[in-house]
Amino acid sequence: MAARKKRPTGPKVAVIGAGSFGTTFAKILCDAGCDVVLWARRDEVASEINMGHRNSRYLHGINLPKQLVATSDIDEAVSGAEMVFYAVPSQTMRANLVASKPYFRRDAIAVSLVKGVEKGTRQRMSEVMTESLEIPIEQVAIVSGPNIALEIAKEQPTGALVACVDLDNADWVARACHTAYFKTYISTDVTGTELGGVLKNLIALAIGIVDGVGYGENTKASIITRGLAEMTEFAVASGANPTTMSGLAGLGDLITTCQSPLSRNSTAGRLIGQGYTLQETTSEMNQVAEGISSVEPVLELAQKRGVEMPIVQQVKMVLDGTMKPADLAPHLATEDDVPQEELNLTAEPVRDSAWEWFKKLFSRESEQ
Repeated sequence: MAARKKRPTGPKVAVIGAGSFGTTFAKILCDAGCDVVLWARRDEVASEINMGHRNSRYLHGINLPKQLVATSDIDEAVSGAEMVFYAVPSQTMRANLVASKPYFRRDAIAVSLVKGVEKGTRQRMSEVMTESLEIPIEQVAIVSGPNIALEIAKEQPTGALVACVDLDNADWVARACHTAYFKTYISTDVTGTELGGVLKNLIALAIGIVDGVGYGENTKASIITRGLAEMTEFAVASGANPTTMSGLAGLGDLITTCQSPLSRNSTAGRLIGQGYTLQETTSEMNQVAEGISSVEPVLELAQKRGVEMPIVQQVKMVLDGTMKPADLAPHLATEDDVPQEELNLTAEPVRDSAWEWFKKLFSRESEQ
């Protein structure tokens, strides 16, 4: 194990997954003063991080903190950790949770950095975590926002939202990963924070597809705007607060994922728009585009909740080969000529809470 050169002042934490974002988040936690152990699936990745303070496969050119310790032994990583951050593909999340469970402290906080929905069960990652680790939802936190890994690793300023139904735990996690370049905010809306991270990937696939076809900024702006409407309607129908979709975990993440050349999902969409098959796109990319595996379960949930998501439906048709990429954009929001409302929020309990929020806002303004 590499020798530490600076004594950590924060909590002992583990990061499971040494891909681009897992490694970047381990750097954030180190810079915030935490005692960090990063679990890598491959011995050679852990060795490079320990010996050379680099992860050249996923973060080329980035120097990692010398105090960061990496291991391929999940026991060594998780045992005694007060917080365990999971940065693995959504479809392997359950297996990684099961592998770490024997070493997971019963009072530890499990934190998801993952933006996806599990196939088959259609569960969000927080649901997979509570079920697999057998812990209450109060011990689960979500970190989400406009967080392109390489930009953060270069210490370019950004913000993120930490959500937990226990606000004290959200605050604890937020403080553990707060640095001069990574500003954290807190929320109790776990559902909305997770869904923002999941749904924006699907819209980014659509943006990539039309970009690959050659459509311009008007088309992309329309898809982003209509995509945000689809995201909001789906989130509210799922019990989320609509205001979350206008924040870092919703609109902020959507903008970044749609416009950044470093975005895995828009890159995958762009390749498909240029004529690559789904299989060719997958083999061409070095990393997982979570949106591809989330399209089907999200549409299944949308149908169950009575929410129409025409852009996401058309992305599925392109992926299935039943729609040409060039035909996605002309449809945008509907396949008929009947004008529709821009936004239709039908989840009464959440809409009521939003109305109360607006009343309080205007009440404060009238008092000033």
